[in-house]
Amino acid sequence: MSDHELDTVAGMPAAPSVPTFRDVLYEVKGHVATITMNRPQRRNALSGRLVNELIVALETASGDANVGAVVLQGAGGAFCSGGDLSQMAGGAADDLGDVPIRGGFVELNLAFTRVGKPIVAKVHRYAYGGGLGLVAGAHFAVAEDTAKFGTPEIDRGVFPMMIMAWIFRNVPRRKGLEMILTGERISAAEAVEYGLINRAVPPEDLDAVVDDLATRLASKPPAIVRLGLEAYHRQDDLSVSEALPYLSDMLMKCFGTDDAREGMTAFLEKREPVWWGRK
Repeated sequence: MSDHELDTVAGMPAAPSVPTFRDVLYEVKGHVATITMNRPQRRNALSGRLVNELIVALETASGDANVGAVVLQGAGGAFCSGGDLSQMAGGAADDLGDVPIRGGFVELNLAFTRVGKPIVAKVHRYAYGGGLGLVAGAHFAVAEDTAKFGTPEIDRGVFPMMIMAWIFRNVPRRKGLEMILTGERISAAEAVEYGLINRAVPPEDLDAVVDDLATRLASKPPAIVRLGLEAYHRQDDLSVSEALPYLSDMLMKCFGTDDAREGMTAFLEKREPVWWGRK
């Protein structure tokens, strides 16, 4: 199957228009899309509108053939404080505006598995509750070495049900339960140790480190990355006896792409490949 056919099957336009967001900033630079949660006055708390706009922003990046990687960050010097408790407690719901309605927390978490492009969480200062779920759901996470992480919901009379799906796919069970049941914050160094984030770097280095990682990820063959991430998420729910034949089929799909043919031809011709999505 060619890259062109893959895009047709996925039903994704080559150059999607960017919706008029209220709580999200969306920018593409080079081959990297940066999605910024833009509610600094609420410490980027996840309101209904912000959650919906994040889903649409991820769909926009997914459908843009020019985008090879996504960076997710928060405005105002912090990543995300978690769910917006004022809405959860029965406050007024958001006006979703003209942005298409895509759903809530369930759909947002599922969107992470369907982007088909690596997502890098860039963590300033802290990531708590639902914000920690976004960090755990991203494919990569890099944080300031002074950042804090935690699930304080237990002390608000709530259990962090939704984010458990991601936490226990990244963090050892006992460590995850300790975080959830004590509500205590952990340091960036502990988050690295637990497997929650990839790296903790000095605050002044965070931009450069994330830019370098995202740029390197975006330089990889787009069709192969999309198939690989699809397989990565799908095989996670399969037994070994089910996963192996499925992965064998996905490998054959890789060999059928224009990117695979270009990669092997470039290797034989001793030159750098020019991927289909980058021509």
